[in-house]
Amino acid sequence: MIFAHPQYLWFLLVVPFMGFYLYYFRSRDLPGFRFSDIKTLVGKGETPTRHPAVLAPGILRILAVTFLILALARPQKGLKSEELTTKATDIIVCLDSSRSMLTVDFKPDNRYTVAKQVVGDFIKGRENDRIGLVIFAVNAITQCPLTNDSSALLNILEFLQVGIIPPDQTAIGLGIANSVNRLKNSAAKSKVIILVTDGANNAGAIDPITAAKTAASFGIKIYAIGAGSPEGGMMPVPDPVFGERMVPVKSDLDEDTLLRIASETEGKYFRAKTAGALKSIFQEIDKMEKTDIKKREYVDYEELYIWFLLPAAFLLLIELILSKTILRTNP
Repeated sequence: MIFAHPQYLWFLLVVPFMGFYLYYFRSRDLPGFRFSDIKTLVGKGETPTRHPAVLAPGILRILAVTFLILALARPQKGLKSEELTTKATDIIVCLDSSRSMLTVDFKPDNRYTVAKQVVGDFIKGRENDRIGLVIFAVNAITQCPLTNDSSALLNILEFLQVGIIPPDQTAIGLGIANSVNRLKNSAAKSKVIILVTDGANNAGAIDPITAAKTAASFGIKIYAIGAGSPEGGMMPVPDPVFGERMVPVKSDLDEDTLLRIASETEGKYFRAKTAGALKSIFQEIDKMEKTDIKKREYVDYEELYIWFLLPAAFLLLIELILSKTILRTNP
């Protein structure tokens, strides 16, 4: 709580003097009745003393004055809000969701699980940016458009699975094109696509290099990440007879294409051969894509003086009633 006019709080110094006056002067100012002869009171007992209750009107008046001074100082409660005056970075994470991403070479997990974990950590550290999510396999779809709602995005990421779209082919060009479509109208200072894939483009009507050139024309930078160890690993595949079984697969990563994609957009290509390497790559991208944010702060104040003014009025009313009724004095 703050006070809009704190200078009026100096009047509170009057309150102790009011209490001093009430105790040392008014407490001795006994009410009395006029008699024509003092003999009337002789033998009637001890000198009358004032009951403490008769001080109540004075105490109520002191409390009322205190509340009035506080109300005059205009107590307020501030609600702060911030407005970004410099737009941050708009980022689309373009994640390969083909079946090969289930290869278990980022032990003890597969590539897809590790990629989701690393992307989640990346999202948590970019509170001022808008981030979206595109996945691709034989087709490409937007799982989440650009948003500042990191909680919603993380929730979508948590339940993301291979198989949402047919997973047996990899359309890198379509993934990039879909991501470009989400960023092309952005007014952000920096526009970035983080492409994570473990294979080569073998589906879709759009060539990855053509898609990269389109991204460059809109000022979009692509960080391409090739995931997976060169030796490959074991991948689950469906079997009509024995159900799902694990088969060995080798990496078919097309690094030359990923290098050209990054080069066309003035981005960078990374190779993640281990889970730790993938995490380090995202940390490096996070450092490279820092944008200075200027903030303008607004404060909306809620006036609280009424909570002091009403008690003051109530106390004055009670003091008046007591003074005119049961605690009335007669000089």
